[in-house]
Amino acid sequence: MKKHELLQTYFGHKTFRPLQEEVIDAILSREDVLMILPTGGGKSLCYQLPTLMMEGVTVVVSPLLALMHDQVTALKANGIEAAMLSSMQTMEESRDIEQQLRQGSIRLLYVAPERLTNPYFLSLLRTLPLNFFVIDEAHCVSEWGHEFRENYRQLSLLKREFPGVPIAAFTATATKTVEADIAANLGLVTPKRVRGSLFRENLTIQARHRIKDGREQLMAFLETHQGESGIIYTLSRKQTESVAHFLQSKGIEAKAYHAGLPTEEKNATYKDFVADRVQVVVATIAFGMGIDKSNIRFVVHMTMPKTLENYYQEIGRAGRDGLEAETLLLFSAADIVQQKTFIEDLPDTPYKEHAFGKLESMVRFANSEGCRHQSIAAYFDDRIETCGDKCDNCIMPDQERVDITQTARMMLSAVVRTGQKFGIHYIVDILRGSKEQRILQNGHDGLSVYGIGTDYTKAQWLSIADKLLELGALHIGEFKVYALTSFGVEVLKGAHAIAMKKERLEVRKSVPKRKVTYFDDYDVEMYDKLKALRTQIASENGIPPYIVFSDKTLKDLSAKKPSTKEEMLEVHGIGAVKYDRYGEAFLEVLTST
Repeated sequence: MKKHELLQTYFGHKTFRPLQEEVIDAILSREDVLMILPTGGGKSLCYQLPTLMMEGVTVVVSPLLALMHDQVTALKANGIEAAMLSSMQTMEESRDIEQQLRQGSIRLLYVAPERLTNPYFLSLLRTLPLNFFVIDEAHCVSEWGHEFRENYRQLSLLKREFPGVPIAAFTATATKTVEADIAANLGLVTPKRVRGSLFRENLTIQARHRIKDGREQLMAFLETHQGESGIIYTLSRKQTESVAHFLQSKGIEAKAYHAGLPTEEKNATYKDFVADRVQVVVATIAFGMGIDKSNIRFVVHMTMPKTLENYYQEIGRAGRDGLEAETLLLFSAADIVQQKTFIEDLPDTPYKEHAFGKLESMVRFANSEGCRHQSIAAYFDDRIETCGDKCDNCIMPDQERVDITQTARMMLSAVVRTGQKFGIHYIVDILRGSKEQRILQNGHDGLSVYGIGTDYTKAQWLSIADKLLELGALHIGEFKVYALTSFGVEVLKGAHAIAMKKERLEVRKSVPKRKVTYFDDYDVEMYDKLKALRTQIASENGIPPYIVFSDKTLKDLSAKKPSTKEEMLEVHGIGAVKYDRYGEAFLEVLTST
C-alpha cells in the first residue's frame, strides 16, 4: 500500500499533519532523522507508518514501561503487529516474542534503553533484519536536558554495533544546545533535522501567584472542568496525598500517584485513570512521561516546576486529541526558594550552574506579563506571533498596576528594625499590630512599624513579600529568616519605585471559560451514548477507552451521524481496521435513534 492508503486504513486519517510526510520520506530514504515536535503533534505516526512500508523490524527505545505498553496496545488495536520486551514479562513470554521476531511476524519492537546494553539482546538483534532504530524521548540523551538518563547516553553504541542501520530520534522539547548534544552523542550522520512550531493552539495557559495553599483557586478552576480528565502536579509525595484527599472530600474522584506507593496501587491508579474510572490524578512528576491518554482536558501545577522543559512536557499531556484543553500554574516565591535549596545540595559542577539558569528561566516565565506561548517558544529557540487568546496575559492584557513603593518600604523597614532575624509571618504580624505573645515578649510592639500596616490583609502582605523576593530586594536565609539585599537597601532609601499587578492584591477570578471551537454543534446526547458504548467495548477487551476511539472521533460521529460504513470511514480517526473491529456496534447506536 502507498503512504496515504496506509494512513487511512491503519490510522483513520485522510491527510498528514505538518512535517509528518517529510520525516516519513526521510526514513524511507534510510536517512538519520532528528525531529522536535510538541506533544500531540503526531511524532509516533512518523515512524509507525514507514515501518509498514519496509522489510524487517523497527526497534523503538522508550523510557517508560507504561508508555511502551500503551503504544503496543494502540498499535495492535490498529491491526499492526507490535511487542515489547521488558522486565514485566516472564521468561516464557520473552522467548515467545523472540521466536516471533525471528519469524518476521513483529513489525515494531519496544524496549527500554537498559536492554540495549545487554549482550544477549545485542546478539539477538544481530540475527534480525533491522530497518531502523527509533529513539523516543530523545532529550534524555543530553546531559543538558531536563531528564538526562545515563542509560540513554549509552545509546551511542548503536552506531558502533549497527553502523548501517539508520536512527530516527524524536522529542517534544529541546533547545538548540540539547538538539546538538543529541545528534553528537547518537552519532547521527548528516541527519534530517525537523523542528515543528511549539505553539499548541488548542492549549490555554494560565499562571497565577498562589494564595495560601492554592486550594480555593484550584476548586474555582475545577468548576469549569466538571467530569473531565485531568492531572494535578505537586512537588512532594505528602502534598500529593493531601490534595487528593482534599478533592475526594469535595466529591471529586481523585487518586494520588507517587514513587513511594506500592507498585500494585500505582498500577491500579494508572489503569483507572486511562479507563476513565478516575477523573483526576494528583501526582509527582513520576506520572509524567508515561501518559498516552488522549482526552486529558486540564493540567494543574500546584507548585512551580524546576525547568521550563519539565513544565512544557507536563502541560503537553493535555489536549493530545486536538480538542481544547487548559492549564494552570500556581506558584509563590517560596517555591523558588525551595527549588534553589534543592540545587544548592548538588555537587559544584557546571550542571549545578546550568540548573540555576534553568530555574531563573522558569521564574521569569511564571512572572511574565507577555504572551506565555511566545515565552515558551523563545526559550526553545522558536519564534511565534502572540497567541491572541490562548493565555491569561493575552486574554487580559490591560491589567492595572499599583504603586507599592511606600508599602514595600514599610515591610523592608520592619525586617531591618527586628534585626533581620525573623520569618515573614512574624514580620507581617508586627505590621498588622498583632498581640501575639512572642511579639510582646520581644518588645516589638514598641517599634515605629508596629501596627502601621492594618490597611492590608495578611494574604496581601504575603503577596507583597513575594514581589520583593522576586525583585531580589529580600532573600531568605537559614531557618527561613528574611533579610535585605543591597537592592533592598536601595529600595528602603527610596532609590527605586516598586509596582505590582493590582490583581495580585486581590483574589483573582478564574479566566472566563473559552468557547470550544471544535465540534460546537455536536449532539451531546448522542455523544454520551457513544461514550457509554466505548466504555463497554474497552472493558470487554481490556483496553483503555481512548484506544477504541478518541473523544474527537466520538464528537465527530455525533455531529455527522453516519449511517453507512462508507460514511463512517469519512470520520476522523476511523480506518478500515478500526471499523472492522468496532464500526458496526457504533453504527447500530447511531442509526437506532
